[in-house]
Amino acid sequence: MGYSVGQVADLAGVTIRTLHHYDEVGLLSPGGRSAAGYRIYEESDLERLQRILFYRELGFTLEEISTIVDDPRTDALGHLRRQRGLLAERIKRLGAMVEAIDYEMEARTMDIRLTPEERLEVFGEFRPEDYAEEAEQRWGETESYKESRRRVATYKKEDWQRLKAEEEEVRARLAAAMEEGLAPESEEAMAAAEAHRQHISRWFYDCTYEIHLGLTDMYVGDERFRSNYDATAPGLARFIREAAHANASQAGTDR
Repeated sequence: MGYSVGQVADLAGVTIRTLHHYDEVGLLSPGGRSAAGYRIYEESDLERLQRILFYRELGFTLEEISTIVDDPRTDALGHLRRQRGLLAERIKRLGAMVEAIDYEMEARTMDIRLTPEERLEVFGEFRPEDYAEEAEQRWGETESYKESRRRVATYKKEDWQRLKAEEEEVRARLAAAMEEGLAPESEEAMAAAEAHRQHISRWFYDCTYEIHLGLTDMYVGDERFRSNYDATAPGLARFIREAAHANASQAGTDR
C-alpha cells in the first residue's frame, strides 16, 4: 500500500513543502510508484519519516539526522532504544527545570529573596516555603499571617542568618532543659518556652499565648513539625508543647 505526499503530510502533521524539502536534500524520498506512475511513500518510508521527525523534535539538524538514520549499525530496535534514552534524558532535564521553577515560585510566596547559595547557607536542606501554601490556607486572612509576610519581605541574608541563629539557640535551650530531666512546668523550661514565643514575636508576628498554644499543638500533631523538632532531641516537640502550656497557664491564659 502506498501513500501520496498529501496523505503523508496529513498523517505526520507536516506540510507538503517539508516533505518536498526532505526529498530535495536526500533525507527522505518516496520509494514507490503508483500504477499511474506517481511517486508514493511506502511503509518503510513512513518508518524513516517517524525517526526523522523524532530526532528533529529533539533538536537535531537535518544533517545530523541524516547521519543517524543512515547508520548501518543501527536497526529499528536500535533506533527505539536510542530514542528512549534521549527522551529519558530530556524528561530528566525538563523535570529539573520544572522543579527549579516550582522552587522559585514557592520561595516568592514566602518573599525569601536569596540566591541558591545563600539559601543553602541559611536554611540548609530545610525549605520554609514547603509550609507556605498550607500556612496561607490556614491563616491567610489573619493579621498575624499578613504581618509575618510584611516583615519577611524586608529581610536580607544577614537577617535570616540572625533569625536562624536565634532559633537554634532557643531550640537548644529547650532541648537542654528536657535532657536534664526538668519538668515542662519547671521555671527553666517555662522560661525557654517563653523565649520561643518571644522569638516568634520578634521576627514574624505578635505571638500571643493563645497563638503559641495552637502553634505548639501543631508541633505535636503534624508529623513534619514533630520530626523537625525531634531531630534535635527525641520528644522535643512534645516537651515544647507542654512547656508552652505551663507557661501560658502561669500567665493565666491557658485554654
